[in-house]
Amino acid sequence: MICVQPEDEWKLEQGLAAAELPIRDQTLPEGQFVEDVALDEEIIKELEEAREYLEKEDIDPNLVFAEEREGWHGYIEWEQYPEKKALAHKIMITNKFPPPPEFQLGPIPNTNPVLEGVRWKQWHKAIGGPLTSVPEESWLRVIQEKHPEMLHLLQFPYNGEPPKRLVTAKPVTPNPLHFIRNHGGIPDIDADAWELKLDGLVKHPRTFTLKDLQNEEIFPRMEKMVTIQCSGTRRIEQIQMYAGEGDEMINAPWAEGAIGTARYVGVSLKKVIKQCGGMADGGKHLEFHGADTYFKQNEVMNYLVSVPWSKVKANEVMLAWEMNGEPLPKIHGYPVRLVVMGYIGARSVKWVYRIRALPHPTRAPVQSKEYLYFNQQVGKHNQLPVMGIQIQEMPVSSAIMSPWTKQVVVHEGKIACKGWAYSGGGRWPERVELSADGGFSWYSVPNENLSTKHKWAWRTWEFDLPCDVEGWIEIVVRCWDNSLNTQPLEVRNSWNWGLHVTSSCHRVKIYSVNKSRELTRKRIEDFAKRGESLVPITRPTEFQTMTPDEYDEWWSKHDPRDVDE
Repeated sequence: MICVQPEDEWKLEQGLAAAELPIRDQTLPEGQFVEDVALDEEIIKELEEAREYLEKEDIDPNLVFAEEREGWHGYIEWEQYPEKKALAHKIMITNKFPPPPEFQLGPIPNTNPVLEGVRWKQWHKAIGGPLTSVPEESWLRVIQEKHPEMLHLLQFPYNGEPPKRLVTAKPVTPNPLHFIRNHGGIPDIDADAWELKLDGLVKHPRTFTLKDLQNEEIFPRMEKMVTIQCSGTRRIEQIQMYAGEGDEMINAPWAEGAIGTARYVGVSLKKVIKQCGGMADGGKHLEFHGADTYFKQNEVMNYLVSVPWSKVKANEVMLAWEMNGEPLPKIHGYPVRLVVMGYIGARSVKWVYRIRALPHPTRAPVQSKEYLYFNQQVGKHNQLPVMGIQIQEMPVSSAIMSPWTKQVVVHEGKIACKGWAYSGGGRWPERVELSADGGFSWYSVPNENLSTKHKWAWRTWEFDLPCDVEGWIEIVVRCWDNSLNTQPLEVRNSWNWGLHVTSSCHRVKIYSVNKSRELTRKRIEDFAKRGESLVPITRPTEFQTMTPDEYDEWWSKHDPRDVDE
């Protein structure tokens, strides 16, 4: 018989090529399709005017988008120049860029870097001028400063995490292994040329140099051990459950390593504001400006976010210049970055150059349109930014670093596990529990198996989990913090359109092989004698596990399979 099924239809039917599935509109009669709708006239007019303007004007990107400050390479000031932003917008809408790569409704690429960031590279090159070389220069910085075994989730803007076996190798993360979540290129700023402008609703706006901040006669030195966590940590679990928003940078497919802990040295931002005479009337939020260039919906800008004054007033925001006893690596924000303790990592702005006091949270897109936590019925069909909760404090979470999911684990009644636990907002892990039966019964990790408590840091843990069961099992971890907050049991409870904050219990399915059982021990020996392996577990056993005589002898001593009456 000749197969007449269309090519790949089986994949479409089974959801294995879901990105290619057409919409099924059940509000229309059978066989009728939505008619093409003419483009909005205002959109057409804006595009035509932009093309006409760019054709008429002789624009030299090296002049229009020039670097203004000596010693500040890769930095373009956008926020002070509305006309520069308007020109960049014209350039963006008159260029055609590729769509984002599909990594949710199909297989994730098995490359490293996993995703390249083609659109983001093309956006920088379309604007031109100093931004032209930023993607290549930023990647070179990654090679120079990060560990060679990093998992590069996105080449540009760089997003990378360490392999699981190295995430909790030490309670304090070495700088080369600390995860990186960048939103743009990596500026190269000389420490002697760096300045911080502090203005807006403060009584006496001022500009500070690094030497000013390091003057201990004015600013007491602050040192804190702080865990920074990306809201995308463990996003891969949400993606595997249901697809969500799919920008390769905003929604990169993070695993369990988008978290790191370091000792930072700097000064409290509260003390710096005090040198400006304090907050003026109406000042309630601090807007942070980063020197990297950011793109959003055909607009170009600097990276801007904000935190409440109450957070700063509590001495929980630091201007840091040292990380683990060394000057900040350039990729981590050299010469000065912000460290916002207990908050989502996106608020800890790197390459900070301006802080502005405002009466309300910043309206910049990273704060108002991204890092939002939506109700599960909100999605592409109806999403509005005001429907989402702006993510600030990170909730309690934890993860298993070993063993790995779908791994065959040979043991003698206990499975060696290790991982991390964390809670934001100045809370800390008080208890870590593990289960070998999917979350029905739990064992507490002894306190001596947990790293030291810190108000703003994770606790790493190790535990030999009792397990007599063989075959497929599900190991689960959960954390209780000092406020008795704990984690939802299932990832379905955490899923949201932005795929942020996977705070559910981390689950790892493994194949348990209990060597303390005699039959299992002998079978492992049989494989070894033949030079064969148990893995992959799906590969059929190619030797007899019982001889015909052994088989017949067994049945001679037991009831038959079927009975006559």
